[in-house]
Amino acid sequence: MRLDFFIANSANVSRKEARRLILASRVSVEGDICKKAATQMSGTEHVCLDDEPVTLPGERYLMLHKPEGVVSATSDNENPTALELLPPDWRRNLHIAGRLDKDTTGLLLLSTDGQWSHRVTSPRADCPKTYVVSLAEPLPDERLAQLETGVELRSESRPTAPARVERIDGEHIRLTISEGRYHQVKRMLAAVGNRVMMLHRERIGSVELDPDLAPGEFRELTQAEIDSFRN
Repeated sequence: MRLDFFIANSANVSRKEARRLILASRVSVEGDICKKAATQMSGTEHVCLDDEPVTLPGERYLMLHKPEGVVSATSDNENPTALELLPPDWRRNLHIAGRLDKDTTGLLLLSTDGQWSHRVTSPRADCPKTYVVSLAEPLPDERLAQLETGVELRSESRPTAPARVERIDGEHIRLTISEGRYHQVKRMLAAVGNRVMMLHRERIGSVELDPDLAPGEFRELTQAEIDSFRN
């Protein structure tokens, strides 16, 4: 990594400000003033800003209760984004691991750790995701059985993998899928002649949305929750 990247992230300043600090002889590497922003760093060097040691922050892992109307993006010109729900000093280098549609609510995972996020979202990980689905009309037993065996989605030749379905009441089911196809839950219910009215994700893998989080609130993941995607 470049020295200006190191300073920007360790001192929580912009890259432009980091370059200004470097050019002003306020940054030293291994005891020597360094004025070249492009100096390559391994991350193990002893770096000081104004004679005070600075280090890269550790990786961050968060869960967020996404409200309806918020898009799963880092920036958007028309809609509020998930990252805008976080304090500014928490947003740096965060990305979303497993997006939700604008009108879907519930569990959203965010991290600065790209390899960890890949374990959450990779099709090879076969990571189950559980949704509470509000339906336009009750789902007959034979249609529920179709979801459990797999259905053919419009414009696709390969049927969905078998899902787990729990009937909550007449117009609500709990649906667990391990794939991540485009608008998959809505398309699955359309394939069995129904329509999704509301969709709420409550679990990814073994991590459940914290019931104490109101829509728009977040918290850091516990170490056990983080490690559950590494095992």
